Amino acid sequence: MATGINVRTYFEGRWHEGDLAVMRAADHGSWLGTTVFDGARYFEGIAPDLLAHCARVNASAEALMITPTLSAEEMHEIVWEGLKLYPKDAAVYIRPMYWALEGDFLGIVPKPDATGFAICLEEIPMAAPGSATTLTTTRFRRPTLDCAVVNAKAGCLYPNNARMLAEARAKGFGNALVADAMGNVAETATANVFMVKEGEIFTPIANGTFLAGITRARHIANLAAEGIAVHETVLSFDDFRAAGEVFLSGNMMKVTPVKAFDEVQYQPGPVTARVRELYWDWAHSAG
Repeated sequence: MATGINVRTYFEGRWHEGDLAVMRAADHGSWLGTTVFDGARYFEGIAPDLLAHCARVNASAEALMITPTLSAEEMHEIVWEGLKLYPKDAAVYIRPMYWALEGDFLGIVPKPDATGFAICLEEIPMAAPGSATTLTTTRFRRPTLDCAVVNAKAGCLYPNNARMLAEARAKGFGNALVADAMGNVAETATANVFMVKEGEIFTPIANGTFLAGITRARHIANLAAEGIAVHETVLSFDDFRAAGEVFLSGNMMKVTPVKAFDEVQYQPGPVTARVRELYWDWAHSAG
């Protein structure tokens, strides 16, 4: 089911109008969940870090023992062919996807070189500047590499994210601030997270329980170019309760201010606004 409008699908070598059916009932990905994807964004005529997202979906496929069938550069070119079908002022979510087609003799381990591939484009608006969300805690945690494929952007991880998000919404909040196996803050149910305290910027250190995102890395690089350090470190829920600003970082909306964590209230502040400004400046200079 598409979440946006004006959907186009690349499958079996060409672009198709609409939300095309691409998977069969007996595909390994259908019944055993061997699916990976990535998400990039096209807005204001640019697609920041698109090549990096194409490279990451290939890395995710390999983590799930799925054989990638296109190079990142080939995928990048195909995506731009599809984006030319949209108006320049459209905001488009770009989703390349792989899934395994066949398994071994028991059906469990994906067979090499038996891979499905598609790209889905759909128009989804960017959030308005300043659009904020709220956070709460959840009893569900991020898994570790010894028990889940946390080194991939894999579809099979998302039911856990979904129950985090559903629990937060049931409590009246927009998202969940999620712990790792040790009880330290990892990310939210849908995005990486940053906090600001006394003018210093902090984010949970990448410890293998969550994807340290491409947009997260871009924010850190943009701030470093301004001479502003981001401290990647172990953070507790109490650290976030004591913060002056909190914002989320993700491909879908790039920068999302947080206005509350449970009973703690925040004002979207100057650091969050500056991070967004730096990202847009970089994106247009690079695009």
